[in-house]
Amino acid sequence: MLHTGLIAPVAELLERHRRERPDKVAYWDAVRSVTYGQLARRTASIAVGMSNNGVREGDRIAIYLPNGVDWIEACLAGLRAGAVIVPISYDAAEAEIAYRLSDADCGLVITTPVRGELVGKLTAGSAGAVSLVFAGAAARQAGLSLDELAQGNTEGALDPADIDRSSFIIYTSGTTGRAKGVLLSVRGMLWIAAACWAPICDLSDKDVVLSPLPLFHSYALNLSVLSVLAAGASEHIMERFSPQQVLELLQTGKYTLFPGVPTMFHYLLQRAQESGIRRLGNTRLCISAGAIMPASLNRSFEAHFGTLLLDGYGITETSTMVTMNWMRGARVMGSCGIPVPGLAVRIVDPITLEDLPIGAEGELIVRGPNLMQGYHNKPAETASALRKGWYHTGDLAKSDPNGYLTITGRIKELIIRGGQNIAPAEIEEVAILHPEVIDCAVVGVPHATLGEVPYLFVVAGKNELDIESLLAHCRLSLSSYKIPEATHIVSEIPRTGSGKIMRFKLVEALKGN
Repeated sequence: MLHTGLIAPVAELLERHRRERPDKVAYWDAVRSVTYGQLARRTASIAVGMSNNGVREGDRIAIYLPNGVDWIEACLAGLRAGAVIVPISYDAAEAEIAYRLSDADCGLVITTPVRGELVGKLTAGSAGAVSLVFAGAAARQAGLSLDELAQGNTEGALDPADIDRSSFIIYTSGTTGRAKGVLLSVRGMLWIAAACWAPICDLSDKDVVLSPLPLFHSYALNLSVLSVLAAGASEHIMERFSPQQVLELLQTGKYTLFPGVPTMFHYLLQRAQESGIRRLGNTRLCISAGAIMPASLNRSFEAHFGTLLLDGYGITETSTMVTMNWMRGARVMGSCGIPVPGLAVRIVDPITLEDLPIGAEGELIVRGPNLMQGYHNKPAETASALRKGWYHTGDLAKSDPNGYLTITGRIKELIIRGGQNIAPAEIEEVAILHPEVIDCAVVGVPHATLGEVPYLFVVAGKNELDIESLLAHCRLSLSSYKIPEATHIVSEIPRTGSGKIMRFKLVEALKGN
């Protein structure tokens, strides 16, 4: 069941593939590719170069790059140098970048020449010196580059054997505001490769993955970076998601596996229906995580393409996956599957922490070898989240008699209207089925007499929406107290890199009007 051979230091995995498949392409993007043999040599040289330029074990290295092979090499080399990797979204706002660089106390930033001036400005007041290494076009002209480091000595990389040390600071999605830095280990991350992706999804060296996932996010870092490496698979890294480009690439028949988030699969299906595309080449499996997958979308996608779409539930604090649906056996559409082997889960009363009976809704808590080591520099938040070995997710869930879990919402997102509980996801799953709705989100808004009421935000097809038709559609499936009090048409729903709705931004937009 468990593929424990996938759990090893990064240097050991690279050496294994250098011996067994040196000429196989490991990763490629729109600009270049790298074989496993080249990857082993280049990351060793870059790691030595980092050490020669002052990086010491435990130092924090920020990777502030777009998706691509450079990102992969920077990450693996940093790990081989004994550093702690701090991924930062290339599309992050200045305040977000500054906060992460300062909070993690990053001493080295790997970025592109066009962002060098920005990083210099944001780190000008840092207590310690912050060095820059450049990647991409014109990197050598800008200063010290990854390519320059890769030309050096391949002997002498630190290559720490301790896979239980903190190796990543991954900042949470920030769906409720300021992000927290989650401390994760290589063992915890690769446990998911060994217990989930390999045995459940059959990820192996035979796979060719097409990944549009943002590499700074824990889901992509786990699956698209570390698990692809551990399995010895090949991967095409897209700089960003484009439904048309994904469909065109999958039509070539080159790819076997496609990971995404629910919104990606929604747009893929919509584009395919518009263009008459019915197949996804030789893709054997699509994987969805990062946000709740509506059962209706799962069914429609599989019916249209004839390709299996497996949904799972994961969070950064558990090195991604907690539960997953399996390729074999029964599935319960709308559920996020059963616990990944090696993990224990409970559904408890959020107040008393008593275990609840099957079918009752409560807080999901989880325990296992993939748990975070805590929040960076936040002992109080760590103590609140990690109690007696259990991580308290803050997510509401329920289970059926066979152990299949369904996520029903967030404790803090629950809308209490006149004493009656409303889960935003329940309204969203109904609203998205309306033919004029492309995307939607629900937030709770204070009300003078009812306490809170639901407001619906909608992205409409061709910017046209008959609101009365939408409300009538909702009344067919929802109780009267769940019908949105107001409906707003917006150009987009603010989401994190994993597809989670940033509801606080919608609330802020309401306050600004």
